[in-house]
Amino acid sequence: MAPQDPQQAESRRTDRSPWNWLLVVPVIVPLLTFLFNDDAPRLGGFPAFYWIQLAFIPFGVACTVVVYLATRKKG
Repeated sequence: MAPQDPQQAESRRTDRSPWNWLLVVPVIVPLLTFLFNDDAPRLGGFPAFYWIQLAFIPFGVACTVVVYLATRKKG
């Protein structure tokens, strides 16, 4: 059911929070491979490039959780 008043619909939008910019970080940082394109240090036998790429998964999840908790409606 669409609201009748466009002004009223605009006032209810919650997707314009500045917290949403935090979601850009886990997308951009893994693309900057020159920051971690190296063999050392190794962790469990894996070169740094691979384990840092794998570390971006929980980093992205953490950023998503922070944005969710900061932008959800109260109540």
